[in-house]
Amino acid sequence: MGRYIDEILQPGERVLYSTNAHWIFFLPAIVGWVVAIVFVVLAYMVPAGAPAVLCLVLAGVAAIAALYKTVTAWFHRWTTETDVTNLRIVHKEGFIQRETFEMSLDKVESVDVSQSILGRILNYGNVRILGVGEGQKTIKMIASPLAFRSYITAR
Repeated sequence: MGRYIDEILQPGERVLYSTNAHWIFFLPAIVGWVVAIVFVVLAYMVPAGAPAVLCLVLAGVAAIAALYKTVTAWFHRWTTETDVTNLRIVHKEGFIQRETFEMSLDKVESVDVSQSILGRILNYGNVRILGVGEGQKTIKMIASPLAFRSYITAR
């Protein structure tokens, strides 16, 4: 399966910048895996019997939840594309049920970036694109939002 942008490029159109959902989507999964590991370590530190079994059960539950979060975060990153071409902005989410957003660069009125403190440190944020007569679209938690904005606004 190729990239969505490669399938829809018009003659003479070229991709200037591509970004994706930030790896921060994996944070709940990472926390889940850490909790699972902590419970496994605790199971070997407590006396054998019911407390050890309880720790192993809790580790299993945390591991299942972490696996689910890992798979959903990976799938979200795999099925999300955000690109700037020399003619337009293209954002695609989804695999079977696809949602796309395209806006001509000529119709962009403003591009606003919002980043939390953690977002500034880890270089992710939300980008709100306001178009003339086109409405607006907020792209959440993308990597390198300032570079993305620069490629839209620099002409």
